[in-house]
Amino acid sequence: MKKLANKVAIITGGADGIGKAAVTRFAAEGAAVSIWDLNEEKGNQLAAELKEKGFDVGFQKVNTASYQEVEAAANELFAAKGQIDVLVNNAGITRDSTLKKMTPESWQQVIDVNLTGVFYCTKIVSAYMTEKQYGRIINTSSVVALYGNFGQTNYVASKAAVIGMTKTLARELGRKGITVNAVAPGFIATEMVAKMPENVLQGMRDKTPVGRLGKPEEIAAAYLFLASEEAAFINGTVLSVDGGITL
Repeated sequence: MKKLANKVAIITGGADGIGKAAVTRFAAEGAAVSIWDLNEEKGNQLAAELKEKGFDVGFQKVNTASYQEVEAAANELFAAKGQIDVLVNNAGITRDSTLKKMTPESWQQVIDVNLTGVFYCTKIVSAYMTEKQYGRIINTSSVVALYGNFGQTNYVASKAAVIGMTKTLARELGRKGITVNAVAPGFIATEMVAKMPENVLQGMRDKTPVGRLGKPEEIAAAYLFLASEEAAFINGTVLSVDGGITL
């Protein structure tokens, strides 16, 4: 039996990169997946491609930093499917600069999407999960949340806060049948990363004990494990998928 058969999943930031890999993997494992993203072109294209293969995948244009949009999208999905079982808070942005050069706008944009958006999605979707006494919530943090990173005060602050939120929500929601865990990816070879200069990419490889960048599919596999019944007794953990870079 497929690992997510008869489950309904939301994957934020699902139109591209790690999110796209997760949507594809979750659909292949039997989940009905809703892609939440602002990129209509890529989101609809991915949904169409997977539908052609016989998978149950749809796209909803959602700004996760808007409480109203999240609430409306969750209501729409629940009305259509009658349940929401899995939430992957994968959406995130960067606005990198040193503290001296970082603007208040750059700070707030990252906090709004990477932290407040996780709060909004979790608050709204967990209410549906509570009704069913079942749910899996997976939050995307980052290895930089564990050791910091030059020029990323806003990003690191948001991802470190996600870890704290994950542990707190795991305590609050565990008795309601909902587990809450986080995944902390290392350097992953997404399309965005692949466009970086070769010397930067080589520097990333050199810092990683296994000597390579991770694949989006490897993060998707971690999401899948935490969303599955195999991880039913895992709650409040942070799973680093980073090739050993934090050692």
